[in-house]
Amino acid sequence: MCIEFGREICGNLDNAESREWLVTNGIGGYASGTVAGLLTRRYHGLLVAALQPPLGRTLLLAKLDETVLYDTCSYPLNTNRWADGTVSPHGYRHIERFTLEGTIPLWRFAVADALLEKRVWMQQGANTTYVQYTLSRATQPLHLTLKAMVNYRDYHGDTQSNNWQMSLETVEKGISITANPSATPLYLLTDSGSVSPVYNWYYGFDLAVERYRGLSDKEDHLHAATIEVILNPGESLTFVASTEKQPNLQGEAALKLRRTHEQKLIEIAQAYQPLDSGELPAWINHLILAADQFIVDRPLPEEPNGKTIIAGYHWFGDWGRDTMISLPGLTISTGRPEVARSILRTFAKYVNQGMLPNRFPDAGEQPEYNTVDATLWYFQAVRAYYSATSDDHLLGELFGVLADIINWHCRGTRYNIHLDPADGLLYAGVAGVQLTWMDAKVGDWVVTPRIGKPIEVNALWYNALRTMAKFSRQLGKPHQEYQAMADRVLARFSRFWHEGLGYCYDVIDSPDGDDSSLRPNQIFAVSLPESPLTPAQQMSVVETCGRMLLTSHGLRSRSVSEGLSLSPDHSEYKGKYGGNQYQRDGAYHQGTVWGWLIGAFAIAHLRVYNNPQQARQFLEPMANHLSAHGIGSLSEIFDGDAPMTPRGCIAQAWTVAEVLRAWLAIEG
Repeated sequence: MCIEFGREICGNLDNAESREWLVTNGIGGYASGTVAGLLTRRYHGLLVAALQPPLGRTLLLAKLDETVLYDTCSYPLNTNRWADGTVSPHGYRHIERFTLEGTIPLWRFAVADALLEKRVWMQQGANTTYVQYTLSRATQPLHLTLKAMVNYRDYHGDTQSNNWQMSLETVEKGISITANPSATPLYLLTDSGSVSPVYNWYYGFDLAVERYRGLSDKEDHLHAATIEVILNPGESLTFVASTEKQPNLQGEAALKLRRTHEQKLIEIAQAYQPLDSGELPAWINHLILAADQFIVDRPLPEEPNGKTIIAGYHWFGDWGRDTMISLPGLTISTGRPEVARSILRTFAKYVNQGMLPNRFPDAGEQPEYNTVDATLWYFQAVRAYYSATSDDHLLGELFGVLADIINWHCRGTRYNIHLDPADGLLYAGVAGVQLTWMDAKVGDWVVTPRIGKPIEVNALWYNALRTMAKFSRQLGKPHQEYQAMADRVLARFSRFWHEGLGYCYDVIDSPDGDDSSLRPNQIFAVSLPESPLTPAQQMSVVETCGRMLLTSHGLRSRSVSEGLSLSPDHSEYKGKYGGNQYQRDGAYHQGTVWGWLIGAFAIAHLRVYNNPQQARQFLEPMANHLSAHGIGSLSEIFDGDAPMTPRGCIAQAWTVAEVLRAWLAIEG
C-alpha cells in the first residue's frame, strides 16, 4: 500500500491541509505539518525539540517558505493563511504529487518542465531535522530561496512577538539563534549555497484548527535566515536545523541511516510474525513504522537505557495508562521484546503506594498518581511480555513489585482505591477526581466520574489475580491466596450483569446506585485473557456492543440511549466533537468514537465466534484511514455521528498498538 496523493488532493486546499504528516526522533521530539505546507496548529513545526527528553518539547523552527526562480519566472512553493483569512501565496498548487516513503514525506513540485523534490526526516536520538531539496528534472538551473521562520516557545503555547529580540550569529555554513540568555541555541545550516541572517517578524499566521478547538488562533514567527542556492539538474541542497553545534551535513548519508532504521524495523517484525501468506501487508508495515514513532527514551540514573511511550502526537507526553495498554502492540507484536523489557523495568521504578503514575508533567514536576486502571494494565503488559519471552529473570525481578501492588489494593491506597471485603471487588473514587480512562475534567467538573466499581477495573483486577497465580506457580511461590481471591471475584462478578438489558452495568455501587449506561468498557471483560463472564454473557456483550457502539473506526464511548432503542436527541449523547475545552471534554467520553477500542472488540468477537475472517473485517477500515488525518498513522478519536470524522491526536499510540496487536493475533 503506497500512500500517495496527486493534484486531486494536493491542489485542493481543504483536502491538502486536512492531511498531516509526522516524523520523530526517538527522544520525544518531532516535526509535523500539512500536505499543503500550511500551518494549521500551534503544534506544527519542522523542529519541535525535546530539550528534556522525552519532554521539554519546544518549537524552534516553524517552517521554511520556499520560492524558486526558473526560466525568469518566480514560483512560490509555500502556503500561508493570515489573520484576515487571506491565503497567500498558493504554493500548494504546484504540488504535483505527495508520497509517504516509510515515514518520510516527499513532495514533488512541478514548475514548467522542472521537478523539485523535497523530503523531511529527523535523526534518531537527536533534535535534528533534515530538509532536502533535489532538482530531479530540469532543462536549466533553478534558483531556490528558503526563508527560515523560527520561534522559541513551549509547544503548547503561542507567540506574539512584542519586540522580542533574539540573538543571531553567523557560524560556518549557517547561523545560530539564541532566543534568550538561558535558551538552547538553534543552528540552521546547509551543505551548499549561502545563508544570510535576517531579522524580520511575520505577524498573524492563522491557525485554523486551533480556532476549531476554541484556542488562540494567531501567531507570529521570526524570519531569521535566508538560504539561497542554484541547483543544476540532479543536484541537491540539504538544510539542517539542530540543537547540536555540528550535526552531520551529509544529506545522503543521513537519509540512508533513516531508511536503514525503518527497513530494519520491518525486517524484525516480519521475522517475528511469519505468516503463511508471506510478507506482511503494506498497511501493516506502515503501522509497524508508526509504532516506532511512539517509543522514546526515558533515561534514569539506575536505568540509563530506559524507554517509555508517547501517548499521542501532537500534545501528549508519556502516560502510564496509555503506555501499558500500548506496550504489547507497539513492542511485542513488532518483534521488539527488549524494548518492552526496558519499559516495564523503567515504570517499575515509579511504582508508589501500589500505583503506577498516570502522567509525567511536561515541565518535569513529580509524576501524578491519579489512575486506578494504569496499574492493572501493568499486569497485562507483563503477562504479554512473559508469554512472548518466558523471561523468568525479569519475572523474578518484577514479582515483588507486582505482589506489593496487590497488597496495596487489598488494604487501600490513594483516592479510596480498595478491595471491598464484602465481595472481593475493587472500589475506587472520590469526588472531584477522575480515575478511569474516561478522565475528562474541566475545572471542577468531572464529566464521567464513575465512582464505585467500574466494570473494566474489576475485569482487569480479576485478570491481574489470575496472572499473579500463574506467575507464582512459575516461580515456585505460593499461589493459593491469589487463586482464592480470583475465585471470589469470579463468583461475585455476576453483580455486573443486567439480565433485563442483556449487557453489563458500567459501574456498580456508585453514590447514585448502579449505572446501566451502555458503554464500551464491558468489552474488556470479554477480550482480556481471563474473562469473568459466562460464554453466553460474552456473546451478548459482543452482540450488544456491535449493534449499539460499533463504528468503522472504533466503539462509541456511550450509546445514544440506554437500552436498545436509538434516540438521537438523548441528552447525554454527543455525536460531534469540537469547540472550546468545555464542549470538547463534554463530548470526549459521551459518544465520541475511540479507535483503540476496535482492537479489543475484534479480539472479543474472535473469542466468541472463532471466525478470523469476520474479526479481521472490523480492522480493515483502518487501512484506508492511514491516508487521512495523520498520514501513515491512526487517529485518537472520531465523531460518533457519521461520517465519523477523525478528531483529536493525528497519531495515537494505543490506536496503532491495538490494531496491530489484534490483526496479528487474528492472523496467528
